[in-house]
Amino acid sequence: MRINADFSKQAVVRPGDVDWVPSPLPGVERQMFDRIGGEVARATTIVRYAAGSYFDPHTHGGGEEFLVLDGVFSDEHGDYPAGTYVRNPIGTAHKPFSRDGCTILVKLHQFAHNDTRQFFVHWDDMKFENGGVPGVDFAWLHHHGPEQVKMVRWAAGSSFPEHIHPGGSEVYVLKGTLSDEDGDYPAGTWIRHGDGSQHAPYSKDGALTWTKTGHLSADVLGKWAGR
Repeated sequence: MRINADFSKQAVVRPGDVDWVPSPLPGVERQMFDRIGGEVARATTIVRYAAGSYFDPHTHGGGEEFLVLDGVFSDEHGDYPAGTYVRNPIGTAHKPFSRDGCTILVKLHQFAHNDTRQFFVHWDDMKFENGGVPGVDFAWLHHHGPEQVKMVRWAAGSSFPEHIHPGGSEVYVLKGTLSDEDGDYPAGTWIRHGDGSQHAPYSKDGALTWTKTGHLSADVLGKWAGR
């Protein structure tokens, strides 16, 4: 299966653009944003767990990172409420489930072999700092090599000057609306920009975004070939 598999090209998925599709487990559904592979794949996906649903125990052959969007996601290691960001490196394992239901944004098979830190953090516990542009603040989630993962908080009326994305960028809009010269991106929108792309984002009424950069260069993508 190949969905938005040309990482040099921009891809945008707004709420309602893609359907929910069942997973192999009852009560677990997915919206696929990008994917290369079958049930084991390099993938970016929204996963929705119905109350009482679970996934079979599994090992993360290529690593897993996810952000809990609503509800509470759980495994044998603990409970992760909405707003929690989790990284499970290559070789880790768990049996995920949700007692009352939850939704997560999850990325699979996208870890460097030497990126071995396993952790979780809630965005309420993070310290935001100004990024050098009035009204645009960020908090670090993770940084490894060229890969940078942040939460970005946009004040109403804020804007970021036109800039180039070396290594590409990926954004998920959590709250409010983000915009650029190509359109508006309301909460629930996923945006991917390829290596070397450029734009000038802004927010009329304010927004909160999960943002990942530096992970879509040919160098980085070449490391995942054949996995």
